[in-house]
Amino acid sequence: MDEEGSFISHLVELRTRLIRIVTVLVVGFIPCAYFARELYTLLAQPLLEKLPQGGQMIATAVATPFFVPMKVALMTAFVLMLPHTLYQIWAFVAPGLYAHEKRLFLPLVVASSVLFFIGMAFAYFAALPLVFEFIIYFAPQGVAVMTDIGEYLGFVMTMFLTFGITFEVPVFVVVLARTGIISLSKMKEVRQYVLVGAFVVGAIFTPPDVISQFLLAIPLYLLYELGLFLAGMSVKKDFSESDDLVIKQENKPSASNNEK
Repeated sequence: MDEEGSFISHLVELRTRLIRIVTVLVVGFIPCAYFARELYTLLAQPLLEKLPQGGQMIATAVATPFFVPMKVALMTAFVLMLPHTLYQIWAFVAPGLYAHEKRLFLPLVVASSVLFFIGMAFAYFAALPLVFEFIIYFAPQGVAVMTDIGEYLGFVMTMFLTFGITFEVPVFVVVLARTGIISLSKMKEVRQYVLVGAFVVGAIFTPPDVISQFLLAIPLYLLYELGLFLAGMSVKKDFSESDDLVIKQENKPSASNNEK
């Protein structure tokens, strides 16, 4: 009965956390929906700046001019409310974690969120302008580049997701090293394979041009090296803390010495 009551209480708390997340998301969506057109224009800026003078985007479906900006508003609200969402997840999970797990979990959640945003910013300010400039440059003479706004949104979201996940590589490396799934020495040995794999990933998940492939592959490998460095620092810290604990236990007077 105690286990059943505990399980039900966890379900109730989970429902409460989910309701709070959805409520805050809806509240954040309302002002974003009001500025939905402006938000889409801002999202489309990397392409609009590269189009020839007088170039424009098009909508090929009847309801696309309404639904696409609303999707952008919803995704913007989700990004803006992400800190609150992560806090609710942390508040639900934290009571069941040990002290050392809390010390690892919270920094990883914060770091992964920041790195994901940095990846999106890199895609928006660096990758997308170069990709669009490259594609428009090779458009045949007499061909007007007019992209559908729905297709553009799907393309940009794919790029955001690809670069966001790529920038999570340091977190993955640290987790693998700290949990012992793969040793740090083994991950250092496969550097050359990671470099080749980075270019393969860049060729698969980016448009078919060399620029975007390099823009994904080079940061991916550099972030892998950063993850190895951070993992090495973390492992050394763990060893130093364990050594300090052993020294304290050795220096602690025994019960027989106290009696004497």
